[in-house]
Amino acid sequence: MKRRTLPAAAALVATAALLLTACGSGDDSSKDNGKIAGVDQGSGSPKASASASGAPAEDKPDGVDVSLPKDVNLVFDWEKPKDKNEAAAMDDAANFLRAIYQGVDKRTTKDAAVATYATDGGLKYADAQINAYLKGGWTVTGTRRHYNATTRSSTNGKSVEVAFCSDSSKFYGKETKSGKVLKTDLSIKDFDYFKIIMVKYPTGADLWQASKVYVETEATKCQ
Repeated sequence: MKRRTLPAAAALVATAALLLTACGSGDDSSKDNGKIAGVDQGSGSPKASASASGAPAEDKPDGVDVSLPKDVNLVFDWEKPKDKNEAAAMDDAANFLRAIYQGVDKRTTKDAAVATYATDGGLKYADAQINAYLKGGWTVTGTRRHYNATTRSSTNGKSVEVAFCSDSSKFYGKETKSGKVLKTDLSIKDFDYFKIIMVKYPTGADLWQASKVYVETEATKCQ
């Protein structure tokens, strides 16, 4: 058995009152086929940024550590948009995903990187994913690729939708006690489509936080 990535972990905790909704994050949401699973919470006010010890993120000068183990590789195969805010939001959407897997590796939902790059529904989503791995006794190993990214700004410029595909065909769960890597054959379950709503941190810092997460599992458009 291969432990799937974020969307599958969400399925494990769905019975624990995790809110699963249809995607409603934009004018073209009706174009998305298939069931969308994610955490839909009001954006509210972003939580305060937190710092962490260790090496800073490669693309962030704020000192927040989003480093991952050598056997975990998140590849973001996309080009940054020309719009400065959309580019920054895209960078921090990637950091949000790194923060989740850093939490999985550190075996905690209280990691400073999660608190930095997530707020509201994004925090709930991150906690759900990390807790699913903790309860199952798993961590992750391998490479997950993210591609076909698009961005779209709100009219007030305070939020950006970052949408993209992910390929987890070479990204596996690993039992923490035995070190056994859990694998399955390539299938549609390896492909997911994400929409992450990033909101601008209100104090003028160059920081965007994930406030809502929508995931379409088994996304044929990502094959």
